[in-house]
Amino acid sequence: MADRDFIPVRIAVLTVSDSRSVADDRSGQVLADRIGDAGHVLAARDIVRDERAKIAAQLREWCANPDIDVIISTGGTGLTGRDVTVEAHRDVYEKEIEAFGTVFTMISWGKIGTSAVQSRATGGVAQGTYLFALPGSPGACKDAWDGILAPQLDYRHMPCNFVEIFPRLDEHLRRK
Repeated sequence: MADRDFIPVRIAVLTVSDSRSVADDRSGQVLADRIGDAGHVLAARDIVRDERAKIAAQLREWCANPDIDVIISTGGTGLTGRDVTVEAHRDVYEKEIEAFGTVFTMISWGKIGTSAVQSRATGGVAQGTYLFALPGSPGACKDAWDGILAPQLDYRHMPCNFVEIFPRLDEHLRRK
């Protein structure tokens, strides 16, 4: 929209993996590249093991950081026993954004058909911070960013977007 200026958002990327390092973290790199290309700020990037308590602790630490507006995790959203990212996110959420997973499934359906049912991508809000859990594949990260997050994290996107309601995400914490 011509009447709105772009507002850069400060985004942290968390890769959940027992085997990845920054050097071979393709999904985290896809997100980092897209964040920068869109004009946003990569505020932090880290890798944690597939352990629910460690994932939740990192999410909570970043939610408490006033220099981080959004956290995107990649990995650990599947169905195996080690896939605990969704549970860790839900341990932290104050509110879940149920439609995020639904829209992600709709986008995935067009690319991978019925295999889309194996993803448990999720989104939520905690301490005035948006959190999103994406699958660990670079393709899924591209799909989620391009199809959902890029427009919703752009203040110019109409009719509404995540950025315009940032000031109200934590209003319940400010009530007397």
